[in-house]
Amino acid sequence: MLAVPADFDVLIVGAGISGIGMAAHMEMLSPGRSYAIVERRENLGGTWDLFRYPGIRSDSDMHTLGFVFEPWKHEKSIADAPAILDYLNRIVDERDIRRHIRFGHKVVSANWRSDEARWHVTMQLEDGSQKLMTANFLYLGSGYYDYDQPYDPGFDFGDFSGQVVHPQFWPEDLDYAGKKVVVIGSGATAVTIVPSMADKAAHVTMLQRTPTWMFSRPAKDGFANFLRSILPEKLAYRITRFKNIKMQDFSFKLARNKPQRVKDGLHKRIRKIMGQDFDLTPFTPPYNPWDQRLCLVPDDDLFNAIKQGKASVVTGRINRFLKTGVELETGEILDADIVVTATGLNLALAGKIAISQDGAPVQFDQRFYYKGCMFSNLPNLAVVFGYLNASWTLRADINSEFVCRVLNEMEKRGVDTAVPVLTENHGLEEDDLFDFSSGYIQRGKHIMPKSATTYPWRLNQEYVYDRKVLREAAVDDGILAFRNAGANAVMPEEQLEAAE
Repeated sequence: MLAVPADFDVLIVGAGISGIGMAAHMEMLSPGRSYAIVERRENLGGTWDLFRYPGIRSDSDMHTLGFVFEPWKHEKSIADAPAILDYLNRIVDERDIRRHIRFGHKVVSANWRSDEARWHVTMQLEDGSQKLMTANFLYLGSGYYDYDQPYDPGFDFGDFSGQVVHPQFWPEDLDYAGKKVVVIGSGATAVTIVPSMADKAAHVTMLQRTPTWMFSRPAKDGFANFLRSILPEKLAYRITRFKNIKMQDFSFKLARNKPQRVKDGLHKRIRKIMGQDFDLTPFTPPYNPWDQRLCLVPDDDLFNAIKQGKASVVTGRINRFLKTGVELETGEILDADIVVTATGLNLALAGKIAISQDGAPVQFDQRFYYKGCMFSNLPNLAVVFGYLNASWTLRADINSEFVCRVLNEMEKRGVDTAVPVLTENHGLEEDDLFDFSSGYIQRGKHIMPKSATTYPWRLNQEYVYDRKVLREAAVDDGILAFRNAGANAVMPEEQLEAAE
């Protein structure tokens, strides 16, 4: 053990949902450990602070996107960004987490030193200077996408005289009142932006290359609000959360096992809103529901905008950009004063931080996931990559709980290192990490860690199973090794056995 302790027991990267959740879990489950949160931005909230486009909201219900430990009290379960930021700010203030956050700290590299059993983390400050912090454990709550560079499909805007905007960098002063807008894309961002802009714009056209499966539901959860009126807040939240988790799981498995039944149900909902003669072609993708994430349409807002003539959906490929709009390969021209490129994100692993182990760069694509939380043969590091078929926070919660269990086990044993050990001749059968056809998933697969066919060396998409294992299974599972720095990095009892 070094005479000089690390700056912190745990360094948390990112003050979004994942990082705040980890801090809150540490306060509850590992209160004796010191920690800090480093955040590159000037505000907390991550995604919910970065994106400023019209109507930005959750596409998951807040009873599962909310934390397990903190009830969602707003009457709307499909919440906008300001409401989510209020929720997060209330948590960091009520739980005394804010004093642990260092804003304006961008982590650029982190090197694990085996001889010291600590991470040396280099950060860039706003004035361009660098700062070094050390920590025994590193927890990456830095999200899943590139904050600096969204996906660029390579459009040539040529002579287009209007304004081009990407949702990730939305101008605060964008005036679209009375203007014609073309939103390129059909994912969650586009489906949010189109009805929101339609209120002020002359007309908004959603231009999609491929349709997306969409489902509508009320923004307010009547069941949840009823329970809140008759039961204590926490109990009502627990029941609603349980119900929604079960419904998410049921819906996903039904889509995978009986896709035609789900297709028919989704189309039935649209026809109920739009009329029996409504052309469903723009809402009939060439893939099955949940081969890509379904898009949520709260309170039928997109369909209502279409019914009112304020918005339309066009399926086609772009031939070129004209001075006054977009020409499709069919020859159809879409007039536009503003083009919004809601074309998606780029996946980024570990916040694009240069991770190294004893000076050697860590190649995550050569490592296996361990319990969807840690990585093979990489000590004292955990990460959150949320579910694709359910709310992000569900995994953030259980990963935080599990890491706290690991920290407590390390303290109990008097060791400073926990590492999931995978031998070189492991014989694991690799599996497709993500069984989803979404563009951003397919584009980013090459940088992602490996996933096996069997647990614990895989990234599951089944929350109920993961929760049971991470909460109830022994931390000391014969794979996660607990060691001390030096002495060949073996456990104390192993040292005694060797001496005898």
